[in-house]
Amino acid sequence: MELGMIGLGRMGANMTERLVCGDHRVISYDRNAEAIQRVVDIGGVGAHSLSDFVKQLTPPRVIWMMVPSGAPVDQTIEQLLPNLTRGDILIDGGNSKYKDSLRRAETLKAEGIHFVDVGTSGGVWGLELGYCMMIGGEKAIVDSLEPIFKTLAPPDGYLHVGPNGAGHFVKMIHNGIEYGMLQAYGEGFELLKASQFELELGKIAHLWNQGSVVRSWLLELAEHALQKDPKLASIKGYVEDSGLGRWTVEEAIEKGVPAPVLTLSLFARFASRQDDSFAAKVIAALRNEFGGHAVKKG
Repeated sequence: MELGMIGLGRMGANMTERLVCGDHRVISYDRNAEAIQRVVDIGGVGAHSLSDFVKQLTPPRVIWMMVPSGAPVDQTIEQLLPNLTRGDILIDGGNSKYKDSLRRAETLKAEGIHFVDVGTSGGVWGLELGYCMMIGGEKAIVDSLEPIFKTLAPPDGYLHVGPNGAGHFVKMIHNGIEYGMLQAYGEGFELLKASQFELELGKIAHLWNQGSVVRSWLLELAEHALQKDPKLASIKGYVEDSGLGRWTVEEAIEKGVPAPVLTLSLFARFASRQDDSFAAKVIAALRNEFGGHAVKKG
């Protein structure tokens, strides 16, 4: 099958390689010429402008976007639209907010362009293991794209979850759950590290993956990281968030659904970025004021 790929970052480049290896014809575009050349070197076709990119695709075109969420997606669509024709299909495989996907689907429908939102999980391991894909859009259009999904996903690794917006909604909740799981593992291993015992954390991670109820792929990755660097001395405890965890918490508030674990895991990420918490200073000062408790001087 022929398709175009816009965005050749870590995910987009690996997905393109998997598609090329699956005998699809992939025309690729990225603002970085070196990224395009890497795709050409593995058998893909490069384009050095969006207009050239669109011209190389046979109508009805299938275009997969792997660009950062928010304005970059809207800008890409705006630049593409004058060159598209009715019946073309635009796929957003990035981490877009599902409400943005609903809006984009309506805007593109008025232009005769089909929109499909694909929540994509798999990270840097997706090239080898495949990508889990949560797909939103018109059923007939999604069905027509099945050869692409079959190549990108492991067996049973893709699902048409509902209409436009549903794919990115399910991916948002997926990432919210991920936040909670990561926080639980992080706290657990910190307790192990703080114990009076000389524990080998990498070996414990390996042990827990042998039939334990807490076994998971994330725990396999923890084992891998702890074996390389048992004390994680080379890593600073600063944890970013991609936005999906925030959106999950916002959705919980909007729908009145209690989600304390997911919410606290998001706040723990915020705390990781503070070298010197002002809130902690206030608490220390108050304890000193009301109880004469000692404070550490800065």
